[in-house]
Amino acid sequence: MNTKQSWLEGWSPEEGKWDPKLAHKTGMITTFTLGLAFSTWFLASALAPKLQGLGFQLSKSELYWITAVPGLAGGLLRIVWMFLPPIFGTRKLVTFTTLLLLIPLVGWGVAVQNPDTTYKQFLALAFLSGIGGGAFSGFMPSTSYFFPKRLQGTTLGLQAGLGNFGVSFVQFMTPWIVGFSLIGIMGPARKFMNPTNGTVTDVWYQNAAYIYIPFVLIGAVLAWTILKSVPVTANFRQQIDIFGNVDTLWMTFLYVMTFGIFSGLSAQFGLLIKNVFGAGNGNIVEVVDGVNHLLVAGYTIPDVAKYAFLGPLVGAGARILFAPLTDKFGGAPWTLVSGLGLLGSIIFTIQHVSPDVSLGATTLTNEFHSFLYGMIAIFLFAGIGNASTFKQMPMIFEPRQAGGVIGWVSAIAAFGPFIFGIGLVVLSPSAFLSVLALYVILCIVITWVRYARPGAVKKS
Repeated sequence: MNTKQSWLEGWSPEEGKWDPKLAHKTGMITTFTLGLAFSTWFLASALAPKLQGLGFQLSKSELYWITAVPGLAGGLLRIVWMFLPPIFGTRKLVTFTTLLLLIPLVGWGVAVQNPDTTYKQFLALAFLSGIGGGAFSGFMPSTSYFFPKRLQGTTLGLQAGLGNFGVSFVQFMTPWIVGFSLIGIMGPARKFMNPTNGTVTDVWYQNAAYIYIPFVLIGAVLAWTILKSVPVTANFRQQIDIFGNVDTLWMTFLYVMTFGIFSGLSAQFGLLIKNVFGAGNGNIVEVVDGVNHLLVAGYTIPDVAKYAFLGPLVGAGARILFAPLTDKFGGAPWTLVSGLGLLGSIIFTIQHVSPDVSLGATTLTNEFHSFLYGMIAIFLFAGIGNASTFKQMPMIFEPRQAGGVIGWVSAIAAFGPFIFGIGLVVLSPSAFLSVLALYVILCIVITWVRYARPGAVKKS
């Protein structure tokens, strides 16, 4: 192997021709930059619940659209990024993709400071945030080239799981970082009206975007100076031969069940809390002269900032913790566990997304807690499935195809925020979750028949 050049020579992990130190170094850098990409991708979901409080005149459906469009963009861009690893190599792909994150980050920072920013401009920024979603389909296959199959379940699970922490991080960091001025040149404060009590405070929401810029620059420099590239011979015609394999279709279904649900709920979780149990629910709160008045005496509106990060945190953590178990026991059994757990959690949550305010404050509070526990359980089982499906794919497909399949299924599952956003505009939360439960049943059948049962066609 010639590691002094940008492109490696003679790299073949399955034949023992690889450098574990370089492979793990690659995994660490791509994971760091992937976390930044996910934070950028879900920045709109962290900011959207607060835009009305900043004075932007946006309806409930418009806010859902702002959080949905990054999913549309992420899915479309992942289809593009999945073809790029063999063309550009890991070094160039990771470096330049990371630098592209500066576009939406600077854009959001400017937009939230300008009271004249329009709904269409927010939609444009939401679409540009999808660059962070597109990165996944380039970064993950690139990392898979560096490791033997026996380690790919753990490696890809750790990378994706730690990268997914970017979703929880942006939800957790935003409420804290906007509460004070970082440095004066980042812009002045704006007034924010808290919907739970009508108080007005100074906030610096531009910080939520600008805080990532130094880390993006550091990640790009590390990628350019340290990373190498594994030559993978695959032209466009060779890369699309994955669509001649029926398992590409079945694994797409399964990854939509896992990552599609994780990403979709991550994008909409904050708005769901607000619209079902808070200021977005006209049966619970009314606004008079800019101040909220509770119609249920004694009921405290849940603070979105305290809960929105919990689901993504649990989902990302589950992906990391269960990745080694998929290497030990196989991916298919855990995908089956994921499906069954998702089905039970969704059915439980459906019972608590249409609260009856006539039952009083105590019951309403209990309903919220039940809803929260159900949602966290959904995130947990989605995270388990995210780990297990990524173990299955390298086992089912040969190395050249596995990278393409990972990119493809990741692209389709990235439409999760878009599907959830549209679904929650068109359907009630209970109706949408009911449709989701039916889809999970279909995926459970696919998992059992094709991959998990004794004598399955493709044990994985």
